Amino acid sequence: MKQKTNFDIYLEEQLKDSGFKKRFERAGEAWDVAIKLAALRKEAGLSQKELARKVGTSQQQISRLESPSYEGHSLSMLRRIAEVLGATVQVDIQRRKHSRQPAVAETTPSYGNNNDVLN
Repeated sequence: MKQKTNFDIYLEEQLKDSGFKKRFERAGEAWDVAIKLAALRKEAGLSQKELARKVGTSQQQISRLESPSYEGHSLSMLRRIAEVLGATVQVDIQRRKHSRQPAVAETTPSYGNNNDVLN
């Protein structure tokens, strides 16, 4: 069994705080997007400036999108970049583990008249 480092112990303690845990998870998601964009751009042999020109935006915007701290990614911009880089964008939304499900109506809506409802 791998021995925990001081950082592992610290992080484990911090993750008990729900606010910290939520921020930590969001940072991980932003990090994944940033790393993927930069890797695809480099694989295509493009600088940020060259990619920006092809996408029709600024080098600064590409830099922001490749920053792990940036959370303002728009789906339309990601699609434009993906198109230039010969990639696709896939959004995967999943229910969190151990998450409360939202309240759902127990009855089926009636689209006919009220005589269709059984008592």
